[in-house]
Amino acid sequence: MTAVPGRSFDGPLPRLSAPQTDLAARLQAHVRAIASVPHNVNHPQALEASASHIETGLQGLGYAVQRQPFAVGGLEVRNIEAVLDPARPATETLVVGAHYDSWGESPGANDNGSGTAAVLELARLLVDLRGRSALRIRFVLFVNEEPPYFRTREMGSLVYARRLVASGERIRGMLSLETMGFFSDRDGSQHYPSPFNLFYPRRGNFIAFVGPLSARGLVRESVGTFRAVAEFPSVGGTAPGAIQGINWSDHWAFMQVGVPALMVTDTAPFRYPHYHSAEDRPDKIDYDRLARVVTGLERMLRRWASPPAG
Repeated sequence: MTAVPGRSFDGPLPRLSAPQTDLAARLQAHVRAIASVPHNVNHPQALEASASHIETGLQGLGYAVQRQPFAVGGLEVRNIEAVLDPARPATETLVVGAHYDSWGESPGANDNGSGTAAVLELARLLVDLRGRSALRIRFVLFVNEEPPYFRTREMGSLVYARRLVASGERIRGMLSLETMGFFSDRDGSQHYPSPFNLFYPRRGNFIAFVGPLSARGLVRESVGTFRAVAEFPSVGGTAPGAIQGINWSDHWAFMQVGVPALMVTDTAPFRYPHYHSAEDRPDKIDYDRLARVVTGLERMLRRWASPPAG
């Protein structure tokens, strides 16, 4: 369950490049626009403002934004999608997604403004592959991940996953970008459900690739590629769904319809002290390190999606 390819980056982080400095500023602007106040069905105006920011950003990149509306308790909510079209229509699909709603009265800057911002920036960074990608990449922002909708038929990612599978499209896998922006170099800052504390680092300075046993191949491929192209510490592993935290995100929905799916995360409550609280504000995120992670994910996806030479 804990064996993954490659070696995690070790040692001092290199100086941020100019593009990474710009990326950090862009990520911060997204998080502040999307997740400065609570935004969910109990705060519908703020939820709509977050959705509008997402749509405006994707449209500004030249994507044709698709809405997937559905009703919840008399309120219309929506998933939001932008597609990086491949060179060949019959090619496989990869879903890269994050939920944009927040929990309760939390602003949700890290959970999950950070993941939402990462999806938006990946869509920007990879836009040059449009029409020539070896993969169809569906960038999707889901509504209603948080309770009381988690693991219900009104969970946005489950609504989306069921419709995508019903379309007959060949789906390679799904990456859920979830709570990605908090890091600590303090010894003992990282916690785990037992028995993983016996195997993994005590410092919360890494990004994790986590999935159920059914996603072992996707986890290994993701970690191996990320480690080959990224200068940032990483861990990876799979575990039964009964283990605490393994399926606490939108990848759970894709598991229900037989799609290999994993979560890319800073491990949320196992590290982040402001998880699901009113203190989960934009000033709590380490945007420089989040930019390093997004850079690594962009390089990983680019390696998978780049057309063959010649």
